[in-house]
Amino acid sequence: MTPEPASPHQLLRHLGADGVIAMPTDTLPALAVRPEAAGQLWQLKGRTLDKPLILMGAEADQLWQTLRIKPHGAWQRAIDHWPGALTLVAPHSGSLAQWLNPAQPVSLGLRVPDHGVTRALLRQSGPLATTSANRSGQPALLYPDAIAKAFPQVLLAGPFPWGAPSGRASTVVAWRSGRWVTIRTGAIQTTDWPS
Repeated sequence: MTPEPASPHQLLRHLGADGVIAMPTDTLPALAVRPEAAGQLWQLKGRTLDKPLILMGAEADQLWQTLRIKPHGAWQRAIDHWPGALTLVAPHSGSLAQWLNPAQPVSLGLRVPDHGVTRALLRQSGPLATTSANRSGQPALLYPDAIAKAFPQVLLAGPFPWGAPSGRASTVVAWRSGRWVTIRTGAIQTTDWPS
């Protein structure tokens, strides 16, 4: 039986106490926590530290402000796919990269999901450290009841039902030597992007 979804106030309070939440996105449901508490996500999933987490925000500008960077003009082709199923791995160092990418703290994965309820939550919480809702090496969990069973300590964002996610992970591109290089193929096609 699926527990009741938490209210936005409960979710924000739980996040503020370094608790983990689960929330829908347009691709796969995500586990999320404040970046400072990112270590909990590796522990929950049984995931190794060499697999970085993603910083998810409500809008591109929210991410740039959090990172205190101005995006390169050449990034616009990629940014135009936000909100959507695209993760950008951008050069970045500092505490956020150390928390979310401790094995190689020189870059950071960034995403703006195409999911209105989750983006509304991110506007209130600020960007969150995220990963897919599953144990490491296991299939992604797509629905709240399965997530609640696997991770009973996690609060579920509402309202239910979440709606059917695509079930397909985001495309991941990394900024290298002045161009975007596809790291993982997903819903967004990048083959026609200029070099």
